[in-house]
Amino acid sequence: MQMNIESAVLDRYTAGAQAREESLCCPVDYDRNLLAILPQEIIDRDYGCGDPSRYVQEGDTVLDLGSGGGKICYMAAQLVGPRGRVIGIDMNDEMLALARKYQSAMAARLGSDRVEFLKGLIQDLALDIEARERWLRTNPLNDDAGREQLAAWEAQQKAGKPFIADSSVDLVISNCVLNLVADNEKRQLIHEVFRVLKPGGRIAISDIISDRPVPAEMKNDPELWSGCLSGAFHEAEMPALFAAAGFAAVNYDKWDTTPWRVINGITFRSVTLTATRPVIAGATNTYCELVYRGPFAMVIDDAGQAYRRGERVAVTPERHRALTGPAYAGAFIDLTQGAAESTGCCSPGTDSGGCCG
Repeated sequence: MQMNIESAVLDRYTAGAQAREESLCCPVDYDRNLLAILPQEIIDRDYGCGDPSRYVQEGDTVLDLGSGGGKICYMAAQLVGPRGRVIGIDMNDEMLALARKYQSAMAARLGSDRVEFLKGLIQDLALDIEARERWLRTNPLNDDAGREQLAAWEAQQKAGKPFIADSSVDLVISNCVLNLVADNEKRQLIHEVFRVLKPGGRIAISDIISDRPVPAEMKNDPELWSGCLSGAFHEAEMPALFAAAGFAAVNYDKWDTTPWRVINGITFRSVTLTATRPVIAGATNTYCELVYRGPFAMVIDDAGQAYRRGERVAVTPERHRALTGPAYAGAFIDLTQGAAESTGCCSPGTDSGGCCG
């Protein structure tokens, strides 16, 4: 009999909203300064395996997938500052109630109301769940015709006014949540994350991965699935799926060397995966030069471009900004440094010796 994943997850986390469940937690060293103003109840009812809040920048619009009791959202709110905004999305009414319970008090402590919590499905960020519930109250599903009407309403709503708008978010984060989504919906989830990110936007996904594929008998165990284990990505699958969706600079920024759990010979560990949505280059005759510094003889980026160690490569200004930015951690030497002063910036073609983009 096929397990109902949504029911198993809702039941487990509804209980976790009412009393702490230690088995849902990995040890995480959070910034104590950011925790200082949080209500203890929110800290106690938090379940995660990493700290994606450390990737938040001032002024960001942040979307937290599976925000639970709101702990990471309230931490992120301190980092985005008054110009930023934090959106938490969750499908569990009890967790949303816990997060919203302290919203006014936290707004006072933060100095502004910069956090909101929405009910929704992280694998379908375009669907307005509460609007759907209102529609169903007046349009009950009695037959196939009713189901067809619902499908038509959903399609119209998502196309006309997606719940989370296209290209509206600077940073998407989540903390031990993607593994709770059914395997056949994970690819859609990743494409939805790509859709809502602005070009140049970033992700920081803390989650659980496995070193071997999880067998069917474990996947059909509701305790293991709702416990963030049997729905885990395989360690090679997770970055591959994000790269296939169009993300660039896909990287395991954090990899816990100590396993969280070992079950039936399968090692489960916590990681944080980062990536960016590429900026789409416009038509240009301007190019910028850079050099891959090593240590490998050659690397190939997610777009298929090869970079040989020590060899100058001309790229578009958009690609130059990405490759010399923080996501690539200094892997490329920026030849624009000093070139703009001696040759002008930017010169058409590739003979100028560099360009500022």
